[in-house]
Amino acid sequence: MALGQSMQQRQLQRLSPQQIQLMKLLQIPSAQIEQRIKEELEENPALEMDAALLESDFTSPDEMNDELLQDMHEDEEAVPVDEFEMSNEELSEYSYDDEVADYKTRDEFYPELDNDKVIPIKAEMSLHEVLMDQLSMLALDERGFKIAEQIIGSLDDDGYLRRAMQSIADDLAFKQSMWVEEKEIEQILKQVQAFDPVGIAARDLQECLLIQLRRKGEGESAHLSDGRGKLYSDDEARKIAILIIEKYFEEFTRKHYDKIQRSLHLDESGMKEVLHQILTLNPKPGAETSYINEAEMYIIPDFTVLINNGKLELTLNSRNAPPLVISDDYKLMLREYEGGKKQDKSQKEAVFFIKQKIDAAKWFIEMILQRQQTLLLTMNAILDYQSAFFLSGDTTSLRPMILKDIAEKTNLDVSTVSRVANSKYVQTEFGTYLLKYFFSESLTTDTGEEVSTKEVKAILQELIVGEDKLKPLSDDELTEQLQEKGYNIARRTVAKYRELLNIPVARLRKEW
Repeated sequence: MALGQSMQQRQLQRLSPQQIQLMKLLQIPSAQIEQRIKEELEENPALEMDAALLESDFTSPDEMNDELLQDMHEDEEAVPVDEFEMSNEELSEYSYDDEVADYKTRDEFYPELDNDKVIPIKAEMSLHEVLMDQLSMLALDERGFKIAEQIIGSLDDDGYLRRAMQSIADDLAFKQSMWVEEKEIEQILKQVQAFDPVGIAARDLQECLLIQLRRKGEGESAHLSDGRGKLYSDDEARKIAILIIEKYFEEFTRKHYDKIQRSLHLDESGMKEVLHQILTLNPKPGAETSYINEAEMYIIPDFTVLINNGKLELTLNSRNAPPLVISDDYKLMLREYEGGKKQDKSQKEAVFFIKQKIDAAKWFIEMILQRQQTLLLTMNAILDYQSAFFLSGDTTSLRPMILKDIAEKTNLDVSTVSRVANSKYVQTEFGTYLLKYFFSESLTTDTGEEVSTKEVKAILQELIVGEDKLKPLSDDELTEQLQEKGYNIARRTVAKYRELLNIPVARLRKEW
């Protein structure tokens, strides 16, 4: 095999520290930008928050506070937006969401949030704390307590114990120097499974439902018939439900109710009552609304859009526009050191340190302002493109819009628009939305008109909501009804949209 040399010319785009800083700041949502600014203030004493400057919301890039740049050298310009644009491959290392055109493959139907409750209220105790509080009331010795504590610490967000008993035994051996048999862990596990919420610490869904059925209280007035005129008490109905979960769990999960009904000799009315015993249970006991996962994030809108006399008004969350300035003390120290006639080594080092901190502060202020401009530039373009929706709240008024459309309107790179859309929220008079929600591809109607796929999904959801739940619509029937409404759509596309809406197939939507 012959070896040879060749010369190739390649154009490479290197990332400057300013570009990386701006890129990272751009991705941070309002919920986290204050913490990032706080960290910078703690690290750099030359950077300060000016209490004299009033906090205000900015409605356009032109309204950025010029006073924040008064300390910058005239020959030092902020990094232009278009200078930090780069390829998606280069950006992926710093991105929270590496999929630039993410909406093309995962065009989820984002639900509205309650307009009056923009920021969710955090519960006082986490699920782990609630369980540990109950554990403290058990009469366990130190060994039993450590085993129970290990079990609770091994639960996932839904409240399940999905780790094998042997794995828990290994953890206890390594972390606590305790040699425990699986039988002993099983015994402690039974006690933890008696905690609230009911069904906690189950190892799978089947065990979770059985725990809840066995603990379900009596006193309900429901009865069912076996088709022969005999009435069962609610307790007996619960026993039948337990039998179904124990012996016919696979058939139950697949909704093969006809087979279960025949096997247990129940009529349709009786089967419906037994299923009611099961369907009212909680499949995710650890995810109850009364508890909160420590890692759960708050949603704080980055923008607010209001309707004022028929016109849209956009404001940027004030968290994104802090009044940052260069410290007067540091500027004074720099003038005093530079004004000295002679400078020894320590003075020169002091001057270098002060200049370094001042330059870093200027740099950070520039990046924050650049971030504000980019956010407003992008949101204004989206607002202009989807003005019909922001005025009406009607999903069917959403226009087809892809990342490229906004990139062209703003002269930003597609990757930049993607990072804004994937991490920023806007509060409207009709709910709070992730910006990504407004992006969708187009579909052509039989009249040749291009409509947003969001519109098609909204109509698809309406059809399913209004269907006869005893005879739910199949994908073929949904396709026919959409085509009758003028939407040229294939069955496989209907199935894809249904799945993106998290709606199961017709068989699983059937009610008894």
